[in-house]
Amino acid sequence: MIESSQSAMKELLRYTLDLFAPDNAPSQAHSSTPDNGHAKVLEPGHAPPAIKHTPVPALATQTFAHPNGAREARLGHALVRYQLKRGRRRTIGFVVGAEGLTVSAPRWAPLYEVDKAVQEKSSWILKKLGEAREREARDESARVEWRDGGVIPFLGESVIVVLDPRQTTNGTALLNAGNPASDAVLPGVAHLTLHVGLPHDAAPERIRDAVVAWLMRQAKRVFEERLNHFAPRLGVQWRKLSLSSASTRWGSASADGAIRLNWRLIHMRMSVIDYVVAHELAHLRVMDHSPRFWSTIESVMPDYQQLRSVLRDNAVPRL
Repeated sequence: MIESSQSAMKELLRYTLDLFAPDNAPSQAHSSTPDNGHAKVLEPGHAPPAIKHTPVPALATQTFAHPNGAREARLGHALVRYQLKRGRRRTIGFVVGAEGLTVSAPRWAPLYEVDKAVQEKSSWILKKLGEAREREARDESARVEWRDGGVIPFLGESVIVVLDPRQTTNGTALLNAGNPASDAVLPGVAHLTLHVGLPHDAAPERIRDAVVAWLMRQAKRVFEERLNHFAPRLGVQWRKLSLSSASTRWGSASADGAIRLNWRLIHMRMSVIDYVVAHELAHLRVMDHSPRFWSTIESVMPDYQQLRSVLRDNAVPRL
């Protein structure tokens, strides 16, 4: 009985030691099943494949802060600080501009209703804020350096500013087409030069004022020419042209035939200018943006939708 008990203890001890013996350790490897239906087991002595743990990156938080913003909202993975305006209105409205988000609400609307409206409009708000930030980056990249050799866009072409004291009148500017052959040799390289009658050490402000004055003169000349081209084709008559410096509008039209066009359009190629001119002249026939209005534009500009996109995406130089 004692021998039987001792034999059983030995068997138990051997079994226990076998569990911890490295040569006989059961495999912990992942198995895969080949086509024969039998599991393929990792042989003893081979380390099991390491399980790769891919770290989950922390979601970046974007911040959009209006300089006059006093309230904040978490919209998805973005933190939006917005300006809240109270006034005599019946609904809650949203405007996204260069500075950020502005929310206009009735005086009686409680803050929790404003917050709820912001959350409900979050997709639109984030889309517009993203577009505004991209536009700001494009505009910043197009900033003009007011110096000898600086480059400005004119009718879709790059023009090099040349300070030329030999100009007879101080501050005047003269466009020089340069050598057309060089454009064929070096495509994409600016060959137009604008000779400005200023000394080489002129201050950036003087250079800017002289060049902008020249650009505005060219804008008035080009705009009048295009208005006279499209008005008969649209069957309308314009009576007065004014240049605008608005930051958010390219043009406007009044029922009395007065047209206002942003002089900065002169930076863009002629087809884009033509779209804006035709757009404002079409308003002399249809004073809204109904399907009839767009059909009116299409009658003289079949590709107006493409040009409209170009206008929206174009970077406007920082002057």
